[in-house]
Parts: sequence; structure tokens; C-alpha cells
Amino acid sequence: MKNSLLVLAGLVLSFILGFYLNSTLPVPKETEYSSLSNKQSNLPMENIKLGAFSVSLSVKDLKVSKGFYENLGFSVFAGSMESNYLIMKNEDTLIGLFQGMFEGNILTFNPGWDQNAYNIDSFDDVRSIQQHLKEKGVKFETEANEQTSGPASLTLRDPDGNLILIDQHR
Repeated sequence: MKNSLLVLAGLVLSFILGFYLNSTLPVPKETEYSSLSNKQSNLPMENIKLGAFSVSLSVKDLKVSKGFYENLGFSVFAGSMESNYLIMKNEDTLIGLFQGMFEGNILTFNPGWDQNAYNIDSFDDVRSIQQHLKEKGVKFETEANEQTSGPASLTLRDPDGNLILIDQHR
């Protein structure tokens, strides 16, 4: 399996870190998730602060997709046509359009950022989130290095095989 991380530029450094995964990875079985709620953790699940949320879409034609989402009321928030990605925004809703950067779509969370890509004071570090999820029995595609601080990311899949990226930029 070959995984490669692609850091994408955005408002400050970037808004979304695109992660390329081989599409042949197995989808987790339901049994891997069925007992997760029975495991104990020091941090209640409802207290996890995942930060800004966006959906990263792998698009065939960036120009066509841009026009479509503009018709839905979105406007360009970050990125550029030349860079093959745009972050589109409608109120607090963010959609990343990426052409040729990764396969499939990604649910993205950015601890430490609000929906305008501004730093927030109180947030859970990606490594703390990772440790909490490990205690719950969650399986990861990639993990953040727990010996570091600052920017890091992890990826996991939900029970239906959807890729989730938790990407901390600071």
C-alpha cells in the first residue's frame, strides 16, 4: 500500500491537507466498530473538539465544479485554478474542490481553526484526539507522531469506508 501526503496551500498555510490513498484498501467490517461504545475513556466523546469541518471533493473538471457550486451560492474562499484546487464557502459551509490530487472524497476536520480558518484558543491537539480514539478501539489508516507537537494529521475510515482526515495546522 502506498500512501502519500500532499500538503495543500490555503488561506494561511493551507486549509486542507489532501491525502492520497490507494483505493483498494479494505473497508472496515462492522464488527470493528460495534463494540467501540462499550470501551471506557478519560475524555467523554462529546467533549472532543475537532475544529472546522469541510468536505474535500475529488473533481474531474475544476472549472465546471466551480460554476456548479457558485450556482448553489458558494464563492471562492481559498486556493486557485492554477493550483488545481479551490476552497468554496457558503456561510459556514466549506467544500474543497480538488482536481487530480487524490481519489475519492474526504471528510476533513481542522483542530485549532474555526470555519474562517482563524486560530481558536481552545482546541484538542490531534495527538490527544488520536489517543482518545485509540482507547475507544478505533483503527487508523495513518497516525500522527505522538512524540511531536504542532502540525500533524491522522486518517481513519468510518464503517462505510469514507475517509476522514483530522488535520491540525498549528
